[in-house]
Amino acid sequence: MDSTTKSDFDNEIDSKESAFYLDAAKYWEQVPPTVDGMLGGLSSISDIDLKGSQRFLNSIYQLVECPGKERALDGGAGIGRITQGFLMKNFPIVDLVEQDRHFLEEAKKSLKPTNHRGQFFNIGLQKFTPETCVYDIMWVQWVLGHLTDEDLISFLKRCKLGLKPRGLIVLKENLTSSGEVEMDNTDSSVTRPHALLVELIKKAGLRIIKEQKQQRFPSDLYEVRMFAIQPV
Repeated sequence: MDSTTKSDFDNEIDSKESAFYLDAAKYWEQVPPTVDGMLGGLSSISDIDLKGSQRFLNSIYQLVECPGKERALDGGAGIGRITQGFLMKNFPIVDLVEQDRHFLEEAKKSLKPTNHRGQFFNIGLQKFTPETCVYDIMWVQWVLGHLTDEDLISFLKRCKLGLKPRGLIVLKENLTSSGEVEMDNTDSSVTRPHALLVELIKKAGLRIIKEQKQQRFPSDLYEVRMFAIQPV
């Protein structure tokens, strides 16, 4: 492949990746900043989801080398459903990262009357770099499907730098049962099989120390699993 052809090939890849992110941003701009909007019309599962997350977090703190309980990050925070629903009950400081501006404004509005302490970052996870050594838990839920494999690995590598000693990243994601990556053109996202997500975690220099399936979700939904991961 000559240099001109290679350059064209690289530009084509960059263009496709840009369209992948741009299409997703356009989709979410049209979504109402409500719990129903965040969950694709499935607000009825929110309470089950939050309780499952709390149980998983509780199990993490039964580990010998468990994290501290001072500061958490809500990655892909949307309107702050997870922050307000359970992270704030466990950490005095919770920072929110969300690329959609009107979602983040709604999060600020809903959290203002509460005792919330923390920062708001209006940026996509593919561009976000955390402060060094500040987080006990970085909770990243239902957003990794909006990152390419390469950007997911890079994001997790940057997250490692944001962890305190004994800090953990928690991923909570849909997984395909087909063993294949499934593309959703509506919101420009992918759903990965279990094996691929585990592979990407390892490529980022992290290891899984605890994994658990979310229980009591409707049977017609994707399987959802939680992964507690730490630097190797």
